[in-house]
Amino acid sequence: MMRKLIRAGHIVAFQDGGHKHLRDGYILIENDRIADVGGGQFEGQVDEIIDAADKIVTPGFINTHAHLSESPLDRSFVEDRGPRNFYLSGLFEFLTARDGAITDQARRASISASMPELIRTGTTTIVEMGSHGDFVADQAEKAGLRAYIGEFYRSGRWLTKDGKSVQYEWREDDGAAAMQHAVDFIGKIEGRANGRIKGFLTPVQIDTCSEALLRRSRQAATDLNVPIALHVSQSVPEFQEMVRRNGCSPVEWLEKIGFLGDDVILGHVIMPGGSTWTNYHADDLGILADTGTNVAHAVWVFARRGIAMESYSKYLARGINMTLATDTCPQSMIEAMRWTAVISKIMDRRTEVATAADVFNSATLAGAKALGRDDLGRIATGAKADLLFWEGASLFMTPMRDPVRNIVYSAQAEDLSSAMIDGNFVMQNRVVPGFDIAALTADLQKGAQDMWGNMHLQDWAHRDINTLSPESYAEFRR
Repeated sequence: MMRKLIRAGHIVAFQDGGHKHLRDGYILIENDRIADVGGGQFEGQVDEIIDAADKIVTPGFINTHAHLSESPLDRSFVEDRGPRNFYLSGLFEFLTARDGAITDQARRASISASMPELIRTGTTTIVEMGSHGDFVADQAEKAGLRAYIGEFYRSGRWLTKDGKSVQYEWREDDGAAAMQHAVDFIGKIEGRANGRIKGFLTPVQIDTCSEALLRRSRQAATDLNVPIALHVSQSVPEFQEMVRRNGCSPVEWLEKIGFLGDDVILGHVIMPGGSTWTNYHADDLGILADTGTNVAHAVWVFARRGIAMESYSKYLARGINMTLATDTCPQSMIEAMRWTAVISKIMDRRTEVATAADVFNSATLAGAKALGRDDLGRIATGAKADLLFWEGASLFMTPMRDPVRNIVYSAQAEDLSSAMIDGNFVMQNRVVPGFDIAALTADLQKGAQDMWGNMHLQDWAHRDINTLSPESYAEFRR
């Protein structure tokens, strides 16, 4: 048994059901788990002592909604764009054009580059949904990251043929083959890397999945005892389409078909019934709270287009388990916490809501709850040793009285110096071993340029990248 002792100036430790601030304490690690947490001096025998007297040690963050095979490729493309015809959503034009242009090389480059980006900004557990799951698992194992990986499947897809309205194309098998692949994939990867790699089910979007497919998915998740994730209430056109089909809100419909529950993570739910975006009366928040359904809130993907949840603090007040996620780039949980707090305060016009403690809880304890894990998101005896080491006396972190407020409102990525998962360092002094950043970024740049060159292939108007997404400034004339 390997015993490591961390002596830290500040520890965000778990006690009496919540996080507490422990000053001048220690964390004892035995193999991959925390064996003891306390104040003062530890007198027992250990194999290694880690001096973190000038550091803040916190639990690692649980990022509950990500698309690693594409998110880094959003940079320099989707920002400042959001057609009014689709109520500012970029789904139906920009993502359709992007997905038709991405090569396998670009997706692999995106996945590889995501690993150090996630770790350097606080993610220790990632919930990844998309494609290329085998490669994601390989890269996550290489990085030492804890990963829940799901392969997308659906009954059909949305698209626009005129830039004015959304149409749907349906598959003859209702997505059955893709779902079977997703189920088989779970068995294939379950338990890899000392149990750090796990699978889950993720039908893509509520409006691209039939009732039959969602019912089969719900039953399969129960039988396999795995989480299930679904994009819901993420755009006005989606909300209106589901009302047209079913005569009720998307969340109401999911409740009617028995889909919801405490093992379900709904992506976004940023435009539910009762919001000003939908102008449709429904107590969707009450349904989510009553069923114990979890929400993955990815603030930045919407805020950059002028869309905001109404509001994070009100969802919390209703008793909904609010988790945090990055979804798009930057894949930074530091930014996710900060923007969640700030945007909610703006929407509520109140300072004391959406506090640093609230968003920190969402990034740790709430994410663990959504995954059914009482051994993640906390520094407590028996928990996994997934830890973050923050500078306590850097330019951005001084003066330091309240470590959680400093992390949420002031910390930069450079203030996160080291990260540990399963008791092993996956980053030390801001270096993620095994990943050549220069090579990764060069590969990602190549993939992006190939993608940009093929934007016209699936865009409804066959527009090139410069028409679809003009640069901020015109090119300098020589």
